[in-house]
Amino acid sequence: MAAKATSAIASNGFGDGPAQALRDYLLARGESLVTILHPLTPEEGTRHVVTTYVDGACIDERIRRSPLRPPASYALDPLIPLLPPRVDAWFGFNPLACGRGLVARKLGRAERVVLWSVDFVPDRFGAGTIATSLYDRLDRHCCQAVDLHVELTETARAARLRRHGLGAASTPAHVVPMGAWLDRVVTTTPDGYSRRRVVYLGHLVSRQGVEMLLDALAVLRGRDEEITADVIGTGPLEAHLRDRAVRLGLGDVVRFHGFVADHRDVERMLAEASIAVAPYRSGDDTFTRYADPGKLKAYLAAGLPILLTDVPPNAHELAREAGAEIVDYDASAIAEAISRGLDSVDAWQQRRSAALAYVRQFDWPVLLAPVLDRLALDSHRPPGDEGSSSPRTKPSR
Repeated sequence: MAAKATSAIASNGFGDGPAQALRDYLLARGESLVTILHPLTPEEGTRHVVTTYVDGACIDERIRRSPLRPPASYALDPLIPLLPPRVDAWFGFNPLACGRGLVARKLGRAERVVLWSVDFVPDRFGAGTIATSLYDRLDRHCCQAVDLHVELTETARAARLRRHGLGAASTPAHVVPMGAWLDRVVTTTPDGYSRRRVVYLGHLVSRQGVEMLLDALAVLRGRDEEITADVIGTGPLEAHLRDRAVRLGLGDVVRFHGFVADHRDVERMLAEASIAVAPYRSGDDTFTRYADPGKLKAYLAAGLPILLTDVPPNAHELAREAGAEIVDYDASAIAEAISRGLDSVDAWQQRRSAALAYVRQFDWPVLLAPVLDRLALDSHRPPGDEGSSSPRTKPSR
């Protein structure tokens, strides 16, 4: 019989996020754990990766292929692996992954189960569909049955409670925002403005507004302003965006990097930029209204001034405290904000300093330690360093 591991982490997606941060945090402490990573988007293919770590070191990695791609493959996720590992704590980063953990707990293969909700979408698979109804029922059950529930934002927590009609019947939700590894991240230099380089990081889908960014860059190019841009990420629009950039005369301006597997390489690219953009398309159809986008923390950790539309719930806080600027979802407005943000050296450096000061509270170890404290797993932290007093990780109703 296999020895019991400290934790199992079940999630969808191979990019950087809370599941990967928790994995790295536990491995740095020399824990034994199992990670179960399923594909999230069609671009991620059919790989399901199960990795076993003992005393912080990888000892086994097994790849399972399914006949389906996301979203159809989601139905197969709970079957991989067929026998769940024996663990002290099961972290499920969506209702399906969490439901698998609840089954493992019932079978005596997991002592505690955590639902870590990384997003909230009012109608996950379309309004009124059977798939959405089933998803909601599972999500609601998980909210009531788990030992601990984690949300990324207070906005998502409140929306989920309203959606499911939950109150005292649910497990208290602890709001733990997205973080960054501040001890390793590379920051842009104080003269980074001189590079005049714009950067976008994220999924290449219409709601992210990359088409509007290209239009803004075309406006700047038309005014003969020196500018370059990096687009980091992939998605269903990647080929279209590459073609659009060429048609707009931006072939020598915009570099498309595709998906970058190692987030440390992403961090280095961000540090070479001058200004970062998050031009989310406005509209109620985007779950970003409830989210804490990880790229914003990555931008801040790199010390980059940010331009973003008024979509994420923390947009105004970033503008007030972190040197960000809220801009209209309009090519001319974005172009003007980019130009203005690079023209004043003093203003750019003040925004850089504000970003670096603000992001200090989002160091991943600071955010993750209280979660493990609540599960009585954090036996490696020094006495007196409980960390549970952080206002950003307090339980809330």
